[in-house]
Amino acid sequence: MVNDPAHVRNAPEKLFVTHFPELMPPTLISSHPEEIRAFRAEHRDIIVKPLFGNGGAGVFHITPDDENLNALLEMFTQLGREPVIVQRYLPDIRQGDKRVILVDGVAVGAVSRVPAKGEARANLHVGGKATKTSLTARERDICAAIGPELKARGLVFVGIDVIGDYLTEINVTSPTGIQEINRLDGAALERQIWDAIEARRAAG
Repeated sequence: MVNDPAHVRNAPEKLFVTHFPELMPPTLISSHPEEIRAFRAEHRDIIVKPLFGNGGAGVFHITPDDENLNALLEMFTQLGREPVIVQRYLPDIRQGDKRVILVDGVAVGAVSRVPAKGEARANLHVGGKATKTSLTARERDICAAIGPELKARGLVFVGIDVIGDYLTEINVTSPTGIQEINRLDGAALERQIWDAIEARRAAG
């Protein structure tokens, strides 16, 4: 266990990010169909996903003319009692969903995951392509804003997801991406992770 277990428990990927609403796209967490329909009426093009899902499972893109929202909400209700997350669809996903790795609150590398044609998800295991990238000024600002909070919580190894100008997830349980970053950038991010762990141990 690299990260502080108590803060891993307290920081579910899709909930911890709500601590930084100014960095997120318009988002609703709800189990009330009328609230979700109102959100869709405002934003029209939306993403619906399970609150505690991972790896892109159960992520749906509901376009303005899609008639499946009600059936989708019924399905989520039948599968469990948890709310769903509804977000404004970000067209920038077509250029890629960027995974940024932070070590002890500092950005150390990034990879862009570009979705396959006809796919709304950029996850690599569903066909997304890993491409070399670098951080934009906006992404550096996002990292600077959340980095001190991550470090204070003992979250040494974190992967965040950024689409366009927006932070969408903070992954603290088992972040992926370092193999792709190492391969594309000729890096060895695991060394920086271990250096951070040893520095924390030495500091007592």
